[in-house]
Amino acid sequence: MLLLVALMKIDLHTHSNKSDGTMSPTELVQHAIINGLDLIALTDHDTIAGWSEATGAIRGDFQLALGAEISCLTDEHKSVHILGLLFDSQYLPLQEAMAASRDDRVPRMKRMIELMAADGIAITFQEVMAELPDGATLGRPHLADALVAKGLVRNRDQAFAELLNNDSKYYVSHVSPKPIEAIQLIKAAGGVSVIAHPGASFPGLNMELFAEYKRNGLSAIEVAHRDHSPAERELLSNFASELDLVQTGSSDFHGSGKLNLIGENLTAPDQWERLESMAQTREVRSANNR
Repeated sequence: MLLLVALMKIDLHTHSNKSDGTMSPTELVQHAIINGLDLIALTDHDTIAGWSEATGAIRGDFQLALGAEISCLTDEHKSVHILGLLFDSQYLPLQEAMAASRDDRVPRMKRMIELMAADGIAITFQEVMAELPDGATLGRPHLADALVAKGLVRNRDQAFAELLNNDSKYYVSHVSPKPIEAIQLIKAAGGVSVIAHPGASFPGLNMELFAEYKRNGLSAIEVAHRDHSPAERELLSNFASELDLVQTGSSDFHGSGKLNLIGENLTAPDQWERLESMAQTREVRSANNR
């Protein structure tokens, strides 16, 4: 039994089309099973809309950790993402924070479209909404898909590289909690928190930032991620070791919306076991526990 646990393939950061992935929750779970994963976390942006469908797709010994990726803004208006895992879906303050973020994404999208139109980039809000699956969280990837559909860019990667990245003149932020607020909400909801791809959010990584987050309840650092160089992975691993934080690895899989392959980075089973033990609610689903 211990040997089987030690061989588990665990990916703690994936997205369905309930946010900006391209696969339905059912297709995502099936894709994970086909590709030999034993456990994935469903972490759509600011929503738990895919939980029920994904749970219904579980087969065999496969396990599903339920979660969400919480969009945050620092005081310096840096975008930071915090993965919340295994939290109580009925904890109202966390649900209200995610709902506020989702609601503000509509006026934010309209403003981005206005800025692009001023430079002659012709796209409409209706065209963006046509790319949004039912019940999904509106985001920049859907604007990217509309730009692709009109032939203005080749793919999402080009759209983000040239037009939609955080440093773009067209970027507009939306209502979001501060990272520490999100960490505290996740903890209050009985869950655990992981700072996602911090190398992308904080160039020039420094340990004091993570120490402050740890003091406020941070559980883990996403060390192994496509956006991190080998040097950044080593630095983040050292930070996690010094601060006694769990180290995770994840694909950040979005289906065809990104180049990331499911399972391309994994979380070691012992790290997952430790992370799961920190949660109060243990929102992990299997075929025998739906």
